[in-house]
Parts: sequence; C-alpha cells; structure tokens
Amino acid sequence: MLQTLHERFGFDSFRDGQEPVIRALLAGRSALAVFPTGGGKSLCYQLPALLLDGLTLVISPLIALMKDQVDALTAKGIAAARVDSSLPADEVARVYERLSGGGLKLLYVAPERLANEGFRRRLKGLPIELVAIDEAHCISEWGHNFRPEYLKLARLCRTLKIPRVLALTATATPRVAGEIRRAFRIATADHVQLSFHRPNLDLRVTPCAATQRQSVLLEKIAALVGSAVVYVTRQETAEEVATLLARHGHSAQAYHAGLPDDFRAEAQRAFMAGEIRVMVATIAFGMGIDKADIRGVIHYNLPKSLENHTQEIGRAGRDGQAAVCEMLACASDLTVLENFIYGDTPTPGALGNLLDRVLRRGHTFDVSAYDLSVTCDMRPGVVATVLTYLEIDRILEATGSFYANYRVKLRRTPAEVLAGRAAAERKFLQRLLDAGRPGRGWLHFEPAALAAGWGVAREKVVAALSGLEMAGDVRLEPSGVRLGYKMKQAPADPRALADKMFGLFARREQADLARLRQVLGLTAHRGCLTAYLTQHFGETLAAPCGHCDRCRGLPPQAVKRPPARRPSDDEWRALRDLAQENHAALATARQLARFVCGLSSPASTRARLTRHASFGMLADLPFADVLVMAEAV
Repeated sequence: MLQTLHERFGFDSFRDGQEPVIRALLAGRSALAVFPTGGGKSLCYQLPALLLDGLTLVISPLIALMKDQVDALTAKGIAAARVDSSLPADEVARVYERLSGGGLKLLYVAPERLANEGFRRRLKGLPIELVAIDEAHCISEWGHNFRPEYLKLARLCRTLKIPRVLALTATATPRVAGEIRRAFRIATADHVQLSFHRPNLDLRVTPCAATQRQSVLLEKIAALVGSAVVYVTRQETAEEVATLLARHGHSAQAYHAGLPDDFRAEAQRAFMAGEIRVMVATIAFGMGIDKADIRGVIHYNLPKSLENHTQEIGRAGRDGQAAVCEMLACASDLTVLENFIYGDTPTPGALGNLLDRVLRRGHTFDVSAYDLSVTCDMRPGVVATVLTYLEIDRILEATGSFYANYRVKLRRTPAEVLAGRAAAERKFLQRLLDAGRPGRGWLHFEPAALAAGWGVAREKVVAALSGLEMAGDVRLEPSGVRLGYKMKQAPADPRALADKMFGLFARREQADLARLRQVLGLTAHRGCLTAYLTQHFGETLAAPCGHCDRCRGLPPQAVKRPPARRPSDDEWRALRDLAQENHAALATARQLARFVCGLSSPASTRARLTRHASFGMLADLPFADVLVMAEAV
C-alpha cells in the first residue's frame, strides 16, 4: 500500500484519515469519509482502485472536476476515463471499448448517466469492485444540496451487487451522515470524520447596513494581501461588485452561471494563474478549485446555510498560511434568501397538474423535463425531484434519456459522403439525407418520427447520423433531451399522491428556512465562532479556537431584520394592472407573487416577461406578505 502510494502518487505517508478509509475498503467494507474541503478525499478511492482487481466507478456531479482528475491520473499512467455529456459520440465509444476490454481501472460518470437503461445494462457485465460517490450529502433530502438523482444510488449499488461503497463529502451534519450510513449500510466504525477546525482560518463577522456594505468591502479588500474570493447571492450582484472593485483599482472579475462557458473558463484560468486577484462569484464558482494561496474569502451576502459557508471558507488558506474568512452580515439579505426558498415550493395544484401529465401517458412513454417545467411552471429541479420520487415509489421505471432532435452540417458534398459505401448503406443514407429539413445551412432530423414512418428502429437512424460524424462527413449537434419511462404500477389515489409530495416539498422548505436561521445564529453567537461551526458538524472543540472575532474579545452585534415597509399606492396599482394583463404565466396568485418578488419561473422566462417593468418591484418585501397582496388583487 505504501509502495503504491509512493510510486504512483509521489507521497511517502498518508494524510489524516486516509489510511483507515483505505484499509476498510481493502478489507471489503464500505466506508464514509467526511473530510473538510481540501482534505484529500480523492486518494481514498484512487489508491484502492489500483490495488483491487476490477473496476472502480466514481460518481461525481461535476464535469470539470471529473475532467481534471482523469487528466491528472492519465498523466501518472493510471488507466482512467470519464463519460459525460461534453464528450462526442466517438470518444464515448472508445471509452466503452476500453471498458469492455478490461482496460480501465477508474471510470468517472455523472449520476444522471445511471438513469440510462443501456448504461445500467453495460454495468451489469463489469467486474465493479468499488463505487465511490463524491458529494454524498446530496442523497439526503435534508442536506443543503439535495440532488434527486442521488436518491437512487443506494438501490442501484444493491442491484449491481457492489461489494464496497465509499461515500465522500465535506459537509455532512450528524443527521445527514446517519442517512448516508443507513443508505449504504456503512458501519459506524467505518465512518471516518476529520476535524473541521482549520487553525489558520481567521473567522470574522461584520454586521453592516446595506448602505454601508460596499464601503466596508472596499476597506476589507484593500487591507487583504493576496488572492480573494467574494461570494454573492445573485448574478447581477456579482457584476455590480466586480465593477465596483475594478473602479477602485482592484483586479476583479465576475463569475456566475449566466456567463458563457468560455468566459467562465478564462476567468477561472486567470484567477488560478494569479492574473486576477479577486473573483466575485456566486456558488457556481469553487467546486473543484484547488488554489492553495487564497488569502481571503468574504461573504458579501449571507450564505444560505452553515454547510455552504463552511464549504466556501474551506477554499481559503489551503497552503496552511493564515487566511481571513469574513461574513458581512446584512439583515436585508434575509428577505431575498427567504423569498428564494418560498419561490421554489410548488403548489398542490401545480403538482397535481404535473402528475396528471406524466401518469396518463400509457405503459411506455417519454417526456421532456423542460416542457413539463414550462407547462406546469415548476423549476427543472422540482420536476426532476417529482420524477425521482415516482421511481422510488416504484410507480415508474426509468429506461434512459435520448435526444429528440439532431441538426447536421455537411462537411462534404452528398456525393462524397455516399462514395465507396455498400449499396444498402448508400441507399439508406441517401434516404436519410433527403429527409433532412433544410434551414440556414443545417439539415434538421427527428429520428423518432423518421423511424416510425420507415418502420425501423430509432437507434438505426441515430447510428447512421453518428456514423457520419465519426467518419468526419458531418458536424452533428443533438438537442431536446427526453426521458424514457415504463409505468410499473398506477397510483391508487393520484390526489393523495400529490398531497404526499406537497408535504415533502413543504418540509423541505421549512428545513431550508431553519438552515438560514442557523446562519443568523452564527452572527449572534457570544462564544467561539469556530466552535459554533464545528458543533454543527458534530464536533466539540476541547477549547476555544483563540483566533476568531469572539476569541479576540469582539462582542456580537445582533443582525436585526428591519421592519417591512408598507407598499405604496403606486405599487398596489401596478400589481393590479399586472394582474389585469392576464398573462398565462402569471395566472395564479403564487405565480404573480413570485414574479413581483423578482423570482423568475420557467413560464415567465419563456414568455419573456422578466423584461416587464413590474418584475422584481417588490423584491424587498417578504414573500408571504406579497402573496397576500397577490391574492387580494
């Protein structure tokens, strides 16, 4: 074990916690590793993967992180590969060829890949010795970053008879850790948890009013030597704060999910290279970032939970040198954060509508999650959660996902594409190219419709298009993901099912609000701030940390929510006028309330209503108050 550690990874000894996890796996037992951000979780499965005879399957939700790890392992001469949505069909085919030939030790996939029936069948024939699940807290409905597709992993591992599972996370509370252990049948003795106390991190809380926050931030950044990350809640805030810092002479860049992929990639590269000193980012930035010399993490807005806060400050000071982690505690953030939580909860009517649209489709069917999201005006994550619950209740069985549409740009003339092919293949391809619907230099195809009309399998049409791409004859772009299902058993009482699901979402809403209250608890805590955080993760410090605001003698200042203002007569009139415009996307009181609180929805976005003058006009008011107003008009 030590020899492999040295020869393949260049280390002479293990870091804290790694050896007991690895020994448990090599002994054939499953394990849970709760290590802080940067604690060395990856080695806990990469080393066993080399010592076990078969394949290690790594499930990770982050494509960028998978790519980085596969590249690093390949550079060490370790047979690793990934399968994700960013890879072209020919590269996926090469990975599967290596997989079937036993040429891989580690395969990285996203959890969504496991919904594909064909991929699951492929796994059944493989000698999988270990499944490593990164971000394992996502399996918990009560965790801070719940992802519905994670709920199915435990059953899949049992179906495939996986001999050992390694669950990895940096942010599991005792309750969430217990759920993970039960799901994967991990013994308490094989739950290895490292301390969340980072002695080099200086925790600070600075209460400030919204009008003071920009000047406070400028002071903090000016006093900080070295790289920093400033976390904000909204994309527009990221742009605003980055512009503010740049205007005052600081090298700063905004980073959020609304930016083009290439722009984000360049910003990340420049920050990692030290060309940008301050990254102003939403939570879209940071996962998998391994920059050792970040000297400060500042929360410009309140984080949504202590788990988010802990994960984000964990990106500071990974070189062991001192780093500042400061929260600018502004009470005005509470309304925005609470409104996000309320805005995500679907109504019983919306849930009933979604279930009706899914459960009336027959024995075998496919749906577009995007279309359901827009039609039922529910966020895509909510739709995915409902579909997952239907699987868990054994009402539906997923058969896999596929693309509904393909567009093709010819790289050669049709005659050149067809030249040299066998007569039967040439005839089919000619028919296929003739069936393409022309448009602006592309040919458009709907494989399912063509296959039905020709009496052939859809897979034959897709294989022909993919073959043209692999031969370099065309450029192929698929779109319109559809999810396939089989009806296992119809629910006895659809109304009761909708009520049950609404109860689950309502409880989730209350759990999210409770997490926000825990953040407020940190700002008001009279004792050691580090001890407050570690206690949240089930760890009791033997003594105060000695290096936080409270340990330095700075007293807490209560972050008091300002009294809600009364809406003006003009705002009431604008709300009534908006209701009388009779937009289909704003037909219910909850839709209307979300809209004027600045919470876009799938239907309002598709209708391009977010450009409306009334969008977000009551964003500073509590959602519950705005909902009462919406019901009144």
